Amino acid sequence: MGIFTKIFATGLGFVLGGYIGALLGFVLSSVFDEIPEKQKQSGTYRVNEGDFKMSLLVLMACVMKADGRVVKSELGIVKRFLVTNFGENGALEALQILKKLLEQPINETKVAMQINEYMNYSTKLELTHLMLEIANADGVIVQAELNIIEHIAAIFRISPADLASLKAPYFKQTDQNWMYKALEIEPTATNDEIKKAYRRMAMKYHPDKVAGAGEEAKKTATEKFRSINEAYEAIKKQRGIN
Repeated sequence: MGIFTKIFATGLGFVLGGYIGALLGFVLSSVFDEIPEKQKQSGTYRVNEGDFKMSLLVLMACVMKADGRVVKSELGIVKRFLVTNFGENGALEALQILKKLLEQPINETKVAMQINEYMNYSTKLELTHLMLEIANADGVIVQAELNIIEHIAAIFRISPADLASLKAPYFKQTDQNWMYKALEIEPTATNDEIKKAYRRMAMKYHPDKVAGAGEEAKKTATEKFRSINEAYEAIKKQRGIN
C-alpha cells in the first residue's frame, strides 16, 4: 500500500474543503479507483499528515507552472525529489496526482489563502522551504518561480526576515552575506548577538515544530536545521570564533 493510499484510508482534513477540495476532487477520483466515502466529507478540519502532503503537491504544481511551461526533464527532477521525501511507492502515487494537477488551472492565491487559514506558522515555513527546494531542483531558481513563492509566502504571512532566511542558502554563490541573512542578523552583529541568533533560529526550525505534519515534513525541516548550522559555522570560520 502506497503512502497516499494510506492517507485516504486514515482520513484527510481541511484540504477536502474550499478551493483546494474542489481542485483535488477531480484529480483524486481520476488517479484512484475509489476514495472512501469519509474522504468526501470535510466537516472536520483537523490538520494532519495528509493535509501537508496534498498542500505540498498543489504548491509544487503552482511553482512548476510559474514560467508557463513544464518540461519532461523538470518532471524527472521532481520525481527524484518525491522519491527522497515520500519513498519509491509514495513518489509514484504523488507523481500521478502532480501530473493531473499540472493539467488544471490553479489559482495560487486561493490555494495559499486556504492553507494560511488552517496551518500553523512553523508548517507554513516548511512548505515555503519546500517550494524553494522544488524551484531549485535544477540548480537555479528563476525569477518567475521566485515571484510565485514570494507571493504565496506573503499570503502565509511569512515575515520578510524569515523569508530572507529561507532563501539565503540558495543564493550563497551570489550573496557573500547569505549566512547572516540565514540567521536573521546583520553583518555588523557582535559575536554574542550571533550566538544568540543561532540558538533562536535553531529553536525556530527544530524538526519537532512540524511533528504533526508527518515524517516527510520533519525530514525536510531537518535539512533547514542543517542549513542554520552551516550558516553559523561559516560565520565562525569567517570571524575566527571557537
